[in-house]
Amino acid sequence: MVSAETRKQYTVTIGIECHVQLKTATKLFAAVSNDARDAEPNTLISHICLGMPGALPVLNEHAVELASRAAFALGSKPSPFSTFDRKHYFYPDLPLGYQITQFYQPIVLGGTVTIVIDGQEKQIGITRAHLEADAGKNTHPTGADYSLVDLNRAGTPLLEIVSEPDIHSAAEARAYAHELYLLMKYADVSDADLYHGNMRFDVNVSVSKTNELGTRTETKNLNSFRSVEKAAEYEINRQIELLEKGQKIDQETRGWDEAKQKTLSQRGKEQAHDYRYMPEPDIPPVELDEAFIERIFKSLPAMPSDWRQKLTSLGLDASQTAILIDAEVDSPVVNYLPLLEKVISDKSYAKQLANWFVNIEIPFRSDEANIVELPNEARAPMYHAVYELVTGNKLSSSNAKLLITELLGHNSLPESVEKYADEQGLVQVSDTGEIEKIVVDVITANPAAAEDVRNGEMKAIGFLVGQVMKASQGKANPGLAQELLRKHLM
Repeated sequence: MVSAETRKQYTVTIGIECHVQLKTATKLFAAVSNDARDAEPNTLISHICLGMPGALPVLNEHAVELASRAAFALGSKPSPFSTFDRKHYFYPDLPLGYQITQFYQPIVLGGTVTIVIDGQEKQIGITRAHLEADAGKNTHPTGADYSLVDLNRAGTPLLEIVSEPDIHSAAEARAYAHELYLLMKYADVSDADLYHGNMRFDVNVSVSKTNELGTRTETKNLNSFRSVEKAAEYEINRQIELLEKGQKIDQETRGWDEAKQKTLSQRGKEQAHDYRYMPEPDIPPVELDEAFIERIFKSLPAMPSDWRQKLTSLGLDASQTAILIDAEVDSPVVNYLPLLEKVISDKSYAKQLANWFVNIEIPFRSDEANIVELPNEARAPMYHAVYELVTGNKLSSSNAKLLITELLGHNSLPESVEKYADEQGLVQVSDTGEIEKIVVDVITANPAAAEDVRNGEMKAIGFLVGQVMKASQGKANPGLAQELLRKHLM
């Protein structure tokens, strides 16, 4: 491991290329299903996927729309004019002998992604984003002297997003990858399912003691934020160690070994001229008029940055805000932010609702032992009813939590939430006479604490309120209990 002192002598430069699978129904150039997750090998193919002579590709318009949405999500806009090109290389999973991509005139030029590191915002530039068709998949059966090719994935529409080399630590690399994931999810560009490879990250790392960039390596096909960070950190240390020993860095492509937590050399890194790029003669240029671009822009929902501003204005801290923004896209069924959007004008209720989401519902759902039956559409009236009970001093905050978790387990909302809470013994007692009897008993049972309050030690009154709540089985109104304790002791 490189020492901190040695590490300070080097400048780390990282750029990330991310392949995003677009959520189209069909492939980029063929009318074949784009969902190959459960399909048998080589069942989602056509003459185009197979690279048959004379096959003519037809561009998927929806893929262009999704790439245009991504452009706005990245702080840019789609280019009015873009073209496709052929990228030549030979591999068993590429029947054409070339990949159809956008090299010379991509659909997106420029943009920024804002990340937060140590509480500070940082802008990561976007060089470009271009459409391209994915290759197939090679598999290598254990012990066999042959390989198998599955072309179900061939032709899947990808958007490759290329960052500027503005990232200078493994932590920044992870933050960038995570923010890119959120942007693609919120813009509804991709399912962004990392487990199934809907987003794959290639991390380019170089280190140098001078202002000039060092020799870079590229670690390919990382499919988790953790692996992005770990691979970047490993490469930084590996390269510094080699340079400290007087050895050189090879420009190469490397892979990530999850089991060994290290990168491994795979092959020498190709240069652009190795691919012999040429214009694609079978696909005409893509021309987008202003009406199309304006329609795409207006169709975009609120993005993560918009929600951070809204949630911060409610008084939520950065941690709570991050939990809500992540939870909205981590669950395909449950929504949190649309419910907040409907009540955001009532700042007090919106803040309470956000806190209930963060501290009760989201943790409750994340525990596999809990079963949530309440329909999504019943959650808004449920929370509103609970809020009215709390603000009406009929329900304590602790009992509100119990009530919410109870109701989440129901397959329908009770006709009267208040009646249900009362039947469960959760409605708090606000009868002055009844609570006063408990207060007197608590004072009698705790003379030392009572004397402390009389002597001005107000911390003790919190203890006595707790004893009142305990004696009332959590039903006493804590505010009224404290008021009565003060009346008797001060």
